[in-house]
Amino acid sequence: MRALNSSVPLTVANASHWRQFIEKEVGFVLPDEQLQWLLNAVNNTANNQGLSVKKLWAAVQTDREIRQNLLDMVLIPESRFFRHLPSIQFVTELAMLANQQHVQLLSHNDHNNDKDNDKEIDATFRIWSVGCSAGQEVWSLAMNLAAQQLDKYLILGTDVRQQALVRARVGQYEYRQCQLMPASCQQFLQPVVMSDDIVTSSSQMVTESLWQVNDELRKHVNFTWHNIFTKAMPTAHLQQVIMCQNVLIYFRQFDQRDILTRLATQCALGGHIILAPGEGLGWRPHNMRRIKHPQVNAWQKISI
Repeated sequence: MRALNSSVPLTVANASHWRQFIEKEVGFVLPDEQLQWLLNAVNNTANNQGLSVKKLWAAVQTDREIRQNLLDMVLIPESRFFRHLPSIQFVTELAMLANQQHVQLLSHNDHNNDKDNDKEIDATFRIWSVGCSAGQEVWSLAMNLAAQQLDKYLILGTDVRQQALVRARVGQYEYRQCQLMPASCQQFLQPVVMSDDIVTSSSQMVTESLWQVNDELRKHVNFTWHNIFTKAMPTAHLQQVIMCQNVLIYFRQFDQRDILTRLATQCALGGHIILAPGEGLGWRPHNMRRIKHPQVNAWQKISI
């Protein structure tokens, strides 16, 4: 991969090197309509670092922090609360069923005075949200589970964008985003108190304010950086549910297949992988079966 000539203006016509670099790093294939976004991200990153485009090109090859800054600029953090409600409800039903089975098992052990087996039962329902962006999907899942009074669950949110993960951990969102939540989940949000020196009308205070996810949900949630394009996994725990929605569309077909194969390895036996409607239609895994559901694109692991 040759270096760019700083005397040549960075335009759509000569952006192929940057496009190839992004694909090499994270597997994302940027479509033509996003090339201008890429150019803006490169120029903004160069300006923020006080570098020319040529020097930025050299820097991203060796400097991890600058490379991450560029990725944060290039990759669009697109998400919203309860983006696909049927999938959220499907996961909640799975968690409720798992909880019922756990209660029945404990009751059976109690009936048979088999106390030693109780200690060996892990009732934790583990969910991994792949490409969690700024955390809206993770918090949507947590709220929906908590609304059903479930508390034995852990949700892992991962993304390749550090800035998005910072926002996810803070858990503060604009009021207009929070309006998309079901009424049953509104109880898990509270307004961020504005400082006394801010003078505004009551209507502005509502529509422009930030809302904070309640602390009680935080013990169930963790966010960490992860590049799904690599073979490394972000956790050693097998997952009961892996949510990977609107992520695969950015990858080439053969990369999609490899990613899904890795996700299937991380899925517990009997667990589910949930994709966005229309994703993974050509996937034919030997150890997964597609669930017949009118609205949810779900696959269940049936064998190792």
